[in-house]
Amino acid sequence: MKTPILFWIDCRYTAAMQLHVIARGKIGRSPEGELVERYGKRIAWGFRVTELPDKGGTIPPLPSGPVRTVALDERGRQLSSVEFARILERWRDDGVRETRFLIGAADGHDDGLRQSADLLIAFGSMTWPHMMARAMLAEQLWRATSIAAGHPYHREG
Repeated sequence: MKTPILFWIDCRYTAAMQLHVIARGKIGRSPEGELVERYGKRIAWGFRVTELPDKGGTIPPLPSGPVRTVALDERGRQLSSVEFARILERWRDDGVRETRFLIGAADGHDDGLRQSADLLIAFGSMTWPHMMARAMLAEQLWRATSIAAGHPYHREG
C-alpha cells in the first residue's frame, strides 16, 4: 500500500499595491494621454494619476501604511523590465500600500527629493519629454504587473 504524499501550499492573499503616478504638467487630450489611459485600464493593481502644475501644487497626502517613492530621473538606475517587476513584487509582498512614481517638470527634481526617494530610475541615458515619459511609465507598469502575474505579454530576449 502506497503512503499518500501531502503538500502544504501557502495560500496567503496579497493585496494589490496602489501604483500612483504624480506628474508635473497637464497631459490633456493628446496621444500620450491616450496611451497613459489605455495602459492604466489594463493594470490589475490599483492605478491612478495625479497631475500637478509645473511649479507649486500640493502632493497628495500619504496614505496610511508603508509607501515607496520612485523618482524618474536622468541619474537613475536603468532597470530591465523583469528587474522592475521584481522590485514592485517585493514591495507588494512586503505590505507596501502605495508606490508613488514622481515625474518632474522640465528641470527635473531637486536634490532633496532625489535623496529621499526609495529608488531613482531612468529610461536610458537619453532625455525624454515628460509627457512621453509618463506614457512609457504607464506601459512599464502594465508590463511589470503582467510579469508578476505570469501573463505572456512580456517576452524576454
